[in-house]
Amino acid sequence: MEKHVVINLSNRHLHISQEDLEILFGAGHQLKNIKHLMQPGQYACEETVTLVGQKGSIENVRILGPVRQQTQVEVLQSDVYKLGKIQPPLRESGGLAGSAPFELIGPAGRIKKSEGMIIAMRHIHMDPASAERFGCKDKQIVKLRAGSPGREAVLENVVIRVSPSYALECHIDFDEGNAVGIGNGTQGEIMK
Repeated sequence: MEKHVVINLSNRHLHISQEDLEILFGAGHQLKNIKHLMQPGQYACEETVTLVGQKGSIENVRILGPVRQQTQVEVLQSDVYKLGKIQPPLRESGGLAGSAPFELIGPAGRIKKSEGMIIAMRHIHMDPASAERFGCKDKQIVKLRAGSPGREAVLENVVIRVSPSYALECHIDFDEGNAVGIGNGTQGEIMK
């Protein structure tokens, strides 16, 4: 049974609805792909925005495409200190009900939403064939051993996400990667 998976680090970013994109960048605006990501159909966009908090702001927050039904902002735990007085919940992507409010500024306008900001849970994308090879199922919670020599750690509460549209890849955020001394492309071991 397979145990090792490639780990890539996720920085703060957002997924955006077409409506919000047009408010921030102008009527009819379309996202500009600058880099394909490992997950099929996903890409980093040229467009960035400013995320506004009560205490401070974070500039150049990258948009990931394609557009979605609802705008979702994913931040790092360390971002919360700069933004101030907000605690986004730890959630799976798309779990936005009751999440934290946010405000974004773009070159053509600004939006303020009552929910949609989260800290993303650690997760492993798997296509069905990979899930079978690893002996995993959708929504299963596993552990992940990762780290550079001397900084190895076992990360708990890693959710498996299975879909035919996924490629095999683990996502943890930059805070977590820094804590265990790893970068993009590191191998991790799935533990059950």
